[in-house]
Order: sequence, then structure tokens, then C-alpha cells
Amino acid sequence: MLSRLSRPRALALSALPIAALFAVVGLAPLPYAVAQPGSTADVLGVDKGREVISIAGAPVRKTEGQLRMTTIVATGPSVDVGLGEVVDAWFRTDRAVMPIHSVYPPGKSDAEIEKHNLGQMKESQDAATLAALHYLKKDPAKVRVTLHLADIGGPSAGLLFSLGIVDKLDGAPAGKAGDLTGGRIVAGTGTIGADGKVGAVGGVSLKTQAAARDGATVFVVPKDECAEAKAELPEGMRLIPVTALDDAVSSLRALAQGEEARVPSC
Repeated sequence: MLSRLSRPRALALSALPIAALFAVVGLAPLPYAVAQPGSTADVLGVDKGREVISIAGAPVRKTEGQLRMTTIVATGPSVDVGLGEVVDAWFRTDRAVMPIHSVYPPGKSDAEIEKHNLGQMKESQDAATLAALHYLKKDPAKVRVTLHLADIGGPSAGLLFSLGIVDKLDGAPAGKAGDLTGGRIVAGTGTIGADGKVGAVGGVSLKTQAAARDGATVFVVPKDECAEAKAELPEGMRLIPVTALDDAVSSLRALAQGEEARVPSC
């Protein structure tokens, strides 16, 4: 015969399985990655002793200012992310919680993912070169562009590579077209196709923070990601939405020449 439990004790006992469940969830790895602002790099500058953009077969103009591509850093696919880290990231503006499959291809090892990302970077660089040379009406068989940026993978630097190539070649050697930066530190992100179309990338709100940290006051963003870019926009940062290389160039040139009315905003 079972004795009856008092109500407080019954509630206490029934809470034990729930507490155990939360303990297990708190300790178990979750299918998320936690991302934060990463490094930036000036595509008009030098990386590890080499010019990021090297051009042969055409005159190159001296540029001013900076064009900084931006990155995010995420916990790796083999890193266990617990409930505490996820909750902490939800309440921080410099962190973002992303489904692991949206950051890394599923079922791949760390080495396979690194190879995949480097492959995406190479494809992005090739597309960026073709887009820039097509915009400038230059023959890819005559103008040879080499892009070098160590330890960074993925396709999201494509737009900035194209802008850097245009900035170095357009108007050379007289420099009549003028710098795209107007002497500023301009940052941005976006994939690019060989046809010059700009695509979305993700992690934009973290990238604007990385850009502000490294001195940028202007950020070029794929138009479809304006809302995300505005969500945690650093004070003093100007957003320029773009859909293609030609409007990115025309907007930056208008800003550099003080023609504010011609520059769109998010």
C-alpha cells in the first residue's frame, strides 16, 4: 500500500525530472554556431608582404583611402556550443547565433570545410576580376589580375575585390576618374557574379561592427540586407545599398565628389 505524499513534496518530486532535463540540455551540445565580428583587410593595401591586388598589362593609378573587406568569425563545426553560450549570445549585440548548417556544409570535416571555403574564395576572385574588367571594358586576355589574401575563405569579399580593381585601373595613369574612397576608409561586403550582380552574404550586422572598429565610416551593403545592417548599425556609419558593381562605383564616386544627393541610403 502506497502512502499519500503531501502536495509540496509531490511538487518537489515532480520537478526533479524537469530539473534533470534542463541540466542535460545545458550540458548537451546544440546545433548552432556563435559568430562575432572578424578581421577586415584593405584590398588596396598589402597582406603579409604582398599587394592584395596586383595588375599587369595595364597602367595602375595610385589610390588613396582604403577599401576594407569584412569577415565574421564563428565557432567551428567540431566545437560543442552549449545552452549557456547560446543564451549569452542572444543578449549581446556583438554576437549572433546561427544554425550550424547555415555556416558550414553538413557532414564535412574541418579540413573539407576549409578546402570548400578556399574554393569559394578562388571562384569569387575569378568572378570579381571578370566583373571589374568587363565594367572597365578591358580585355581579360591582356590585363592580368592577381588577388592575394591569406587565411580568408568564402565568397563574400567579391564586391570589394571588384571595387579595388576598378579603383586601381579606372582613369589610369592620369587618375582622371578620382578615388572611389575620397580618402575615406570604406568597408563593405557582398558576393559578385561575373556579370557584376551583387549577392547577399549574411552576418552583415557583425561586419558593420568590425568595419567601425577598424575606422570605416561608410559601408557598402547588398540592398537585400539593408534591414539587417541597420539593426545594430554603429554610430556614424553610413550605409550604401547596392545591387550591382556599376551602382556601387557610381555611388562611391558621387560620395567622394561631395554629390550627396546622388548617393542612396538604406
